[in-house]
Amino acid sequence: MSDGGPEESGGAVGLPSRRQRPATPMSQWDTRARLSYWAFHTDRRPSYMRFAYLQLGSDTDAEDVVDATFDAIMNEWLRMLHMDRLEAYAWTVLKHRIVDRQRTRDRRPQAMDISAFEAALKDADVDPYDVLTDSIQFYTAVSRLAERQRDAVLLRYGLHCTTGEAARVMGVEEATVRSHLGQARRRLARLLGGESAP
Repeated sequence: MSDGGPEESGGAVGLPSRRQRPATPMSQWDTRARLSYWAFHTDRRPSYMRFAYLQLGSDTDAEDVVDATFDAIMNEWLRMLHMDRLEAYAWTVLKHRIVDRQRTRDRRPQAMDISAFEAALKDADVDPYDVLTDSIQFYTAVSRLAERQRDAVLLRYGLHCTTGEAARVMGVEEATVRSHLGQARRRLARLLGGESAP
């Protein structure tokens, strides 16, 4: 990862460019800015890696996407320190990098962590075909949720985060995550129950 500072974008708070070089290299940041960046990096990288893997299904792709995310965050960090919702901005950068990788691979987004279903297959009382069918139906339904609902579901149930942890990663209030999860549960119940979605 290269050193970097904020990148100016004409005063607008948009996503960082993938091509421009940062205006201020990290070597010129003050100590507080450097320490805060590395603290954020250390805190968020594990959950970003797990989420990217859920979306991409590849360790290499997940690592490339997360590295690109933190490169972009580093380039914008001095500007981000003045944002009210720094965590939400960083989450948006990660999501855009994942979409970029999915487009590059010319495939639809797939969120498929099947470890829970593999564990269920070891249970002698469980019919493997039923588990497989249920898992396909579930992930098909999850893919039809609104983006924020899907994020909340994947963090809460795919990565086993608490609602507080999911909120911190997404950069939103815990009540917002609970609301997304409630909406997701109702929509999943309709989708899995065979009712037509609104």
